[in-house]
Amino acid sequence: MADNEPFRADLAYENPRFLNSADGRILRILAEYQEPLARFRRERIQDTVVFFGSARFHSRSDADSELQLLAKPGSAEPAPPEEQEKLRVARAGVEMARYYEEARELAHMLTTWTLGIPSKRHRFVVTTGGGPGIMEAANRGAIEAGGKTVGLNIKLPFEQMPNPYITPELNFEFHYFFMRKLWFAYLAKALIVFPGGFGTFDELFEILTLAQTEKLAKKMIVLMYGGDYWHRVINFQALVDSCVISPDDLKLFHIVNTPQEGFECLKENLIQYHLGPFQKERAPEIAKTRR
Repeated sequence: MADNEPFRADLAYENPRFLNSADGRILRILAEYQEPLARFRRERIQDTVVFFGSARFHSRSDADSELQLLAKPGSAEPAPPEEQEKLRVARAGVEMARYYEEARELAHMLTTWTLGIPSKRHRFVVTTGGGPGIMEAANRGAIEAGGKTVGLNIKLPFEQMPNPYITPELNFEFHYFFMRKLWFAYLAKALIVFPGGFGTFDELFEILTLAQTEKLAKKMIVLMYGGDYWHRVINFQALVDSCVISPDDLKLFHIVNTPQEGFECLKENLIQYHLGPFQKERAPEIAKTRR
């Protein structure tokens, strides 16, 4: 081949060096918008109900098994400090396992109800971050009820593997946290927040801020599950007393304590705001902003 013989360059959209470079970032961001949108349309998902909560909770059976392995009731000697800490964590795991089981039950109740809604598209589909704990519990309950369920996973250095209860066609993997957050809010008509840590707080207060500032034109119902936990870790009245939020801001969310109470509150609000006679179907129903 002569040195000056022409050759075909790679097509830009088939050039991995470009696509994975800083210059290709805008295309990667657009891909994390357009590809999920295409799948939601293909799977006929109109809107969702999002479950948040700790990734560290286990089912009751798994938590009991872990505690039994560590307890060693016949031992005459006290456990070393590192074993005592593991035992403390295992006992807390058994106590908090109720939230796994109750998230599973609530997701099952919600999905059973939504399957009876006359619609050409799937309504109020249970959606989670796709990982373990409360996310797994909610996906599991929805699948056990016979419905579809969405997992919006995130690629991390320490991989968070998707749980096995996500509908395969609705199993998403994101690189950008902000694009994942967008899809949590975009289709959601309700948010159910179980006890959790930093990530759960982040998602909760982000949605409350959007509602407080009226950035969303739609009505999004926010349920905080487990009043004993939330009243212990957040003093909402202190925020009002310090004048950093208004008393009306406390109406942006409801605190519920049982799956039945949570389901009745969800059902009432979803019917009132999103199943009225003048609600039009879209595929999917993208969240509108004020401008």
